[in-house]
Amino acid sequence: MTDSQDLTPAGGTTAGATRAGDGAAVPATDRPAADAPLLEVRDLSVGFRSEDGLVQAVGGISYTVERGKTLGIVGESGSGKSVSSMTLMGLTRTASATIKGQVLFEGRDLLTLSTEELRRIRGNEIAMIFQDPLSSLHPFYRIGDQIIEAVRAHNDVTKKQAKARAVEMLGLVGIPDPGRRVDAYPHEFSGGMRQRVMIAMALANDPKLLIADEPTTALDVTVQKQILELMDRLQRELGTAIVMITHDLGVVAETADDIAVMYAGRIVERAPVRELFSHPRHPYTWGLLRSIPRLDMPRDVELVPVDGRPPSLIGLGDDCSFRARCPYAAGCCRPGMPDLDPVVGAPEHALRCTMPAERRETIWNVLSEGGTPEQAAVAAGIPQTEEVA
Repeated sequence: MTDSQDLTPAGGTTAGATRAGDGAAVPATDRPAADAPLLEVRDLSVGFRSEDGLVQAVGGISYTVERGKTLGIVGESGSGKSVSSMTLMGLTRTASATIKGQVLFEGRDLLTLSTEELRRIRGNEIAMIFQDPLSSLHPFYRIGDQIIEAVRAHNDVTKKQAKARAVEMLGLVGIPDPGRRVDAYPHEFSGGMRQRVMIAMALANDPKLLIADEPTTALDVTVQKQILELMDRLQRELGTAIVMITHDLGVVAETADDIAVMYAGRIVERAPVRELFSHPRHPYTWGLLRSIPRLDMPRDVELVPVDGRPPSLIGLGDDCSFRARCPYAAGCCRPGMPDLDPVVGAPEHALRCTMPAERRETIWNVLSEGGTPEQAAVAAGIPQTEEVA
């Protein structure tokens, strides 16, 4: 280990206890076993009070992230992806916010930690890459100074040691001549290079969990590929768990181990990546898959967008949030919000939909062969003129 890597935490919770929900210390023996998930989110709900009513941004989601694995969270803008992950970091703690549930990180409930305790974890054990690196990096400070600040905030090291760590991390993420570029300003980097800087800063303290919020947004496809390959390589080398937030299923197709599809603040489908791509079962997931190009489809097959708009998150009601946009709801959709239940015969695959399994299989067979939603509905015997009750 080099001097720049020998970064001893300057402060944090003691090794023998963590904070419990009532503020009492929890003995180390009560911590989860080594094979327990690194992160476990239980029934997390996040709402924001507004003049028009309560905006229910996240409506009770649950998932786990294993050590060294990647969870992809996919959905349209406004589905609650970013809000749920920012809540893990304590970035939604405002006077207007209502937060319920549990977020267990190595057995500690992050929602019960004080601001100071959470600050010790944020940027150290849990780090985040934001969507726009240009707005996340301070334009008046050199790249190296910003990484040095992140290192020294959590480690008792000299400025020289922190700068050596910054140079090391810039080299690790593939920035040429890191010893010179460490003194450059953000505007002197391209978009792809700025995103690499953000990754270097996020990984500078060897976090156990990395949250990547749309890390490839606004980058061209070749740079996107480079960034995703970089994150995959660093994960293998460092063993970091990753939560990848994106609206593009294509981004997580080769990088994620599991995928959670979110719509209107709820998870509507969750499965291992291969299972979800080979046997998607929710109509919203079908819509997302049909809206991205596929190499195994004829070139003349048109991409089909998901019709309609996401619902307002104020007063969602108790029915399925996707019902108004679902082309297969007539004759299938029952009143009430479906539960997220395991699929029969595929316990790792969970689904929030009441459509009969036989009809669902018929529809996906037509869609996967390039058929339209209308053709799939007809094949499944769904009446197209019937109004949704």
